[in-house]
Amino acid sequence: MTELADLLRRGAAQLEIALTAEQEEKLLAYVALLHKWNKAYNLTAIREPRDMVVRHLLDSLAVLPWLSEAETLDVGTGAGVPGIVLAVMRTEQNFVLLDSNGKKTRFVRQAALALGLQNVTVVQSRVEAYEQAVPQVIARAFASLPDMLALLGHLVLEEGCLLAMKAAQAEDEIAQAPSGWQFETKALQVPFLNEQRELVIVQTA
Repeated sequence: MTELADLLRRGAAQLEIALTAEQEEKLLAYVALLHKWNKAYNLTAIREPRDMVVRHLLDSLAVLPWLSEAETLDVGTGAGVPGIVLAVMRTEQNFVLLDSNGKKTRFVRQAALALGLQNVTVVQSRVEAYEQAVPQVIARAFASLPDMLALLGHLVLEEGCLLAMKAAQAEDEIAQAPSGWQFETKALQVPFLNEQRELVIVQTA
């Protein structure tokens, strides 16, 4: 067993997620692709494969318990995080991965193709110009909550939700958020990462 596979397995076990052999293979293949492309295209500030397993794979897997099975829009997906990771775990669920950066969307398309992810659609667009509302929107380190809701609130269907992955306590941002929304905060424990992570679940009030 390679070091990366061992790290992924131990992290998933801490999150109480049972990975199939196919899921493990695809997640590690994604890290290998990201590491290879990153050298030329600067897709992520995370350089080392071990750090990618922790900060991209395990960080994304930590939100799985709160992810419904509805169609999901990953706004500002960057190099495909968390959308690619979640799509590997939920092959029956449709994911739209949105980003304005052509270099990054080209990589995400190639990664989805290489991993055989037929449940992934990649769209290059600014979020302000995208108009297809969905039941579930997820965003990771995208913007402050007030800015996030101003930019992408129109993409959340009335009965839907926004999952905002945040790196720090979100109470101040929630206090500054516009009216018409209700917030629920979940502390995330990302294995092998000694940093605070939170998931803010936002729904219409």
